[in-house]
Amino acid sequence: MTQMAKSPLADKWIRRWLVLIALLVYAMILIGGMTRLTDSGLSITEWDVISGTLPPLNAQHWAEEFAKYKQTAEFQQQNYNMTFAEFQYIYWWEWGHRLFGRLIGLIAVGGLVFFLARNWIGRALTTRLVILIALGGLQGAIGWWMVSSGIGDTDRLDVAPYRLMTHFMLALIIIGYTVWLWLDLGGARRLETSRLLSVLSIALLALVSVQMASGALVAGLDAGRTYTDWPLMDGAFLPASYIQGDLGARSLFEGLAATQFNHRVLAYVLWAAALGGAVLAWGKPAAKPFALLATLVTAQAAWGIYTLVSGAPLELAIVHQALGVIVFIAAVRLVWITRSPSGLQSATS
Repeated sequence: MTQMAKSPLADKWIRRWLVLIALLVYAMILIGGMTRLTDSGLSITEWDVISGTLPPLNAQHWAEEFAKYKQTAEFQQQNYNMTFAEFQYIYWWEWGHRLFGRLIGLIAVGGLVFFLARNWIGRALTTRLVILIALGGLQGAIGWWMVSSGIGDTDRLDVAPYRLMTHFMLALIIIGYTVWLWLDLGGARRLETSRLLSVLSIALLALVSVQMASGALVAGLDAGRTYTDWPLMDGAFLPASYIQGDLGARSLFEGLAATQFNHRVLAYVLWAAALGGAVLAWGKPAAKPFALLATLVTAQAAWGIYTLVSGAPLELAIVHQALGVIVFIAAVRLVWITRSPSGLQSATS
């Protein structure tokens, strides 16, 4: 086992710090979802790490920010009738999203500095925490890379779906890695289980990850509001426009019909796999975590269908995303506790 914190007291406070980071990242994902769903992401056309902390402080500054936004294709082709008050609404969402990211960074770096000053962590744990913070810094850079796809010399009315997916998936990696570190510090115990269930737990995490990535593509293309019938799609199982002539094979990642259909089919596969895992684990030590994941996947599938047939309004869509992150965390936990077939010993033993 890798030695983690140097004392039970250090373990306790580092676990609390990790819980705080995980909660903040979770909130950040939801704020990011709201920023996307309100089409606010392109309202700030520059990335200033220091000066960007402050919002416009007077009428002149607000007018300058609005003038910059008017240069984007999104404004010129889609939001040309936007009022100043409407611009302020989307600006506050994006500004809040960026400020919250800075707050997470300060808490993460501040915590690491504190733990090092108290000599609570050794080299191995320090390295893992530095990796966590580095992932957060990378997320900020990828966030700007995503936003920059919709500003400047481009005809895009939104950010590039691929970049949105990358940004979202890195956020999941960060929260998953945080949860994994918390578990290693004694947040749970491993369960004795078969190799089959260990492999199945990894497969379920992979399926959840792919499904979350496909959902990010659907969100990036606003494909969830295009076809709202279920169980059929556009009156058929496979919609006629699955492959668009102008996109060809790129329809799988850029087509409205293909991305939504893929998201639906992946949901069915994940649902069946999660239920199958719960059945295979019945009566075994890992029965409860498998049953928990199956229950969460079932709830997510049902909510996804309800969101779809309701036309994917903002309030339902954000709950769908929120529950999806919880499913991902449950899948990460399942892999952790079933990872060692002979292990009943926690990482802090």
